[in-house]
Amino acid sequence: MPTELPSSEFDARLAAVRDRLAATDADAGVWFGATAIEYLAGFAHVQTERPVVLAVTSGTVALVVPRLERERAAAVPHVDRVETYFDYPDGRPVETAAGVLADLGVGSVAADADGAPGVMGYQGPSLSAFLDVDTQSWVDRMRWAKSDAEIALIRESATWANLGHRRLAEHTEPGAHPATVSQRASMEASQAMLDALGDRYVERVRGDGPVAAGYISGEETRLPHGHTPNERLERGDVVVTGATANVDGYRSELERTMFVGEPTDEQAHLFEVMLEAQTLAIEALGPGVALDYVDDAVDDYLAEQGVADLARHHVGHNIGLGAHEPPYIDAGWSDHCDGDHTDLAPDDATMEPGHVYTVEPGLYTDDAGYRHSDTVAVTDDGTERLTHYPRDLESNVVR
Repeated sequence: MPTELPSSEFDARLAAVRDRLAATDADAGVWFGATAIEYLAGFAHVQTERPVVLAVTSGTVALVVPRLERERAAAVPHVDRVETYFDYPDGRPVETAAGVLADLGVGSVAADADGAPGVMGYQGPSLSAFLDVDTQSWVDRMRWAKSDAEIALIRESATWANLGHRRLAEHTEPGAHPATVSQRASMEASQAMLDALGDRYVERVRGDGPVAAGYISGEETRLPHGHTPNERLERGDVVVTGATANVDGYRSELERTMFVGEPTDEQAHLFEVMLEAQTLAIEALGPGVALDYVDDAVDDYLAEQGVADLARHHVGHNIGLGAHEPPYIDAGWSDHCDGDHTDLAPDDATMEPGHVYTVEPGLYTDDAGYRHSDTVAVTDDGTERLTHYPRDLESNVVR
């Protein structure tokens, strides 16, 4: 299985934005967002108070980075020119980027923002203080549909996420601490992944391994984004797991609701309702399917079961380089695409081949939460479920 994107992916992406650029009056496309820069040029970095700026003209790909990133940036094969500033604030990053653009003969740009984001105390000038700026969201829209190469990386991620989850389940028992179980499962799965892939794995982590597996437990599960409590597991606990793996920046999502010991009748009932809602959603996915149709179908089923008030979020979201990406499996998505406040069109309200979704309808009581999440790719003629850990009740009871 592939573990990194081929160079042709970046060639195609740069060609696509150049086509969009040619349809405007701008001389260059400019990006400040870290994910967009990684997507177009393959330069991965953590967004800090030190801005990174990517500029694409008809003939040049230029990258402006802080001096401490020069060596990494210079090694990126898809970048023709690298310029640096010393640091922020003394180095004046936007002014440096404006100088590079002027040197390239650029007087107007189509940019993803009018300047770098205010992260970690950054307060810099707008780019429009130096040249004409129109905004665009080309890369955001391009990322909706994944290529075959991208889906292959997400599929590989799902393989190792599944292993991480199995290790998590194996080490879960009464008396165990969620934090140490998570660390142990993540370490063992990461070690197995690195041993298996060897030099083929493109390292994108600092200290932590490529696989992350863990869970929230106890009353924290009643919160969709609960935290791991400082409490050892006890019989009767409900846990909501999560596992993923980083493969060249791409991730999958695998979540399960599990029980430490036999669930009560009420817990088993809520589990089965949640499972049926997820099954209904997975089976409803496909090319040309309206995104709000899937969310509405789940809402109708939960209402029939008398538990609609226990749902707190939509059915799912796209996933790839970002953990949460549009489009969303949401009841309001059609209205969103048909509104005057967005650049989207009604055609954007349906699923397309290449979309990769998490499917995760959840139920949350005052005592516990119930949520599975699986990663599903939309294909030309249907879907492919990429995560395969068992979903049934029996497989998710720890005895």
